Amino acid sequence: MASRIISVVNQKGGVGKTTTAVNLASSLANKIDVLLVDLDPQGNATSGLGFDKANIASGSYQLLAGQVNLTDAALKTRQARLTLVPATSDLAGAEVELVNQPAREFKLKSALASASQPLIIIDCPPSLGLLTLNALAASTSLIIPVQSEYYALEGLGQLLNTVQQVRGGLNPNLELLGVVLTMYDRRNSLAEQVKAEVENYFGDKLFKTVVPRNVRLAEAPGFGATVFEHDKFSKGARAYKSLAKEVASRL
Repeated sequence: MASRIISVVNQKGGVGKTTTAVNLASSLANKIDVLLVDLDPQGNATSGLGFDKANIASGSYQLLAGQVNLTDAALKTRQARLTLVPATSDLAGAEVELVNQPAREFKLKSALASASQPLIIIDCPPSLGLLTLNALAASTSLIIPVQSEYYALEGLGQLLNTVQQVRGGLNPNLELLGVVLTMYDRRNSLAEQVKAEVENYFGDKLFKTVVPRNVRLAEAPGFGATVFEHDKFSKGARAYKSLAKEVASRL
């Protein structure tokens, strides 16, 4: 059976994209085998799971370049059912190198075709370049994290426009699984306004779970850990556990 592939995407940086990809993958990996693909040249999902990027021989760049197969690019994590395709510093050059390749938008799709995991989650870079296009062309669905702040919806039009174009050509089956509000602070009246605005725009595509601003959530990557390893009783951990349940039910 083909894997379900979810891209976690927003071309704005700092919206909790990697935090969402890593902790969602970890929570879902309690029940099923999950492959997390770090497609962001910054490699935060890789270091956030405790790997030293300097010591990684191959990862998503080598996979896209066809230098290794999926089995060779994947690393076992501390969590039994979670596997990672890491990002190395070479990935930054991939955009330029892919430009002249035939079927350049489908490199990732081809590479992931041999995956044995029923679920793959891709952490996309904060841009709408060729790496993100590869992720969208390979995916069955996408999740958009939106930060609860003033310019939350700015740039989302551009992203949704890109998604429409991808549906029109590269991947007609791509669906929006949902939008998740991140860095939410109940004490801030602006957060409530943003929530109402996003709900108005996306309707029932907005997940009921909101991810709060949470110190434990922010600290975890510094320890190379998921929020569940760092503090499983924190508000952040509870939020991602709840989001994982919603994602599972929508899938």
